[in-house]
Amino acid sequence: MATPVWFTFGFEGVGPVQKQQNSEALRPRPLSLGGSETSRQRLCKLRPSWSYTAALTGDGYVILSGFVGGSPQQSVCLPGGGCRDLLTSEKYLLLLYKDRVECWDTGSLGSAGLHGEPVWKMELSEDEDSAFPAVSTGYVSPKPPFFKAFPHQLRVCKLALGGEHALLLSSQWTVYAWGSGRHGQLGHGGLEDVLEPRTVEALHGVLMGDVAAGGWHSVSVSEAGDIYVWGWNESGQLGLPCKRLARVTERTALLKEETGVGSNAVESSHGEEAQKASENISVEFISIQAFPALLDLPEGAAAHKASCGSRHTAVVTRNGSLCTWGWGSYGQLGHGNTASSDQPKLLKYFSQHQLHVQDVVCGTWSTFVLCHLKENEPRQFGL
Repeated sequence: MATPVWFTFGFEGVGPVQKQQNSEALRPRPLSLGGSETSRQRLCKLRPSWSYTAALTGDGYVILSGFVGGSPQQSVCLPGGGCRDLLTSEKYLLLLYKDRVECWDTGSLGSAGLHGEPVWKMELSEDEDSAFPAVSTGYVSPKPPFFKAFPHQLRVCKLALGGEHALLLSSQWTVYAWGSGRHGQLGHGGLEDVLEPRTVEALHGVLMGDVAAGGWHSVSVSEAGDIYVWGWNESGQLGLPCKRLARVTERTALLKEETGVGSNAVESSHGEEAQKASENISVEFISIQAFPALLDLPEGAAAHKASCGSRHTAVVTRNGSLCTWGWGSYGQLGHGNTASSDQPKLLKYFSQHQLHVQDVVCGTWSTFVLCHLKENEPRQFGL
């Protein structure tokens, strides 16, 4: 019987992974929250912020790990249990219970848990069954104002909050977007802000199964397994040709030609981008994609679910693999280097270790992956 195990790679709170020497530190590794093996294996949800990660156990306990209570490398389990879901930001922590939502200032966190009273609280009907952070007639956010009402009744399947925008997947499998549109992240074709949920017309009639919102980009997965991307492509986070990465590639190729530096030394930081430059292929670079664009995954893989970081993207395929692309300067793409990529790439680690990827959650500069691990193989991962 398979055991679910979380893996992580990328930025570790206020202590980033070393970029240069040890490539193994830039690859997936089993997640450890305070060294507790039991908590690591029964985590059902992860909500990473920049400097800490909040995890929810199957029995409703919240574990905070990272920069907690003013100190780095801390791990705190909040007493009481009963939590159903959570949402994080650097300043605030939102906790969903059966009958209420509480918002806590992260400055009130200490080694013994939360101190004082929540900065905001909302009572809920106990029979309410919503897709958090959607609640009742609106949604909550880990920044003021903590509750925002929907202008009309929407039946929500999933709600994803980006840096400055929001995506909603309705029970009719329709995608809505609103918020800041200055990077095309709303998918409405323009760069204007939209104050209320508006249907992404370019996807109308296509049944959607998942949505994900990044810093300034968006991803949607259709029921058929197709990937649609839109928004900012500054670091290749849309998987579309990126001019900035092409310039890096050109400089790398020129350096190799002038200095004769070995391919291992150069490609350790830029990966396969040097090969792409040397081909001298003329491409149309995309900095902003204001309409949803269809993106192909490697080997014709069908997508299952997606997650977005600040400037990187990760997608779980239906056959249990993981693809990543975008900004990789902290190893958040998981390929063992700090290269960025404007092309989706399969992460070989999981298939090489016969791991089936079930879920992915992107932090700002990090990535967390849930896998099924066979019981007779845990020792090879140090579990």
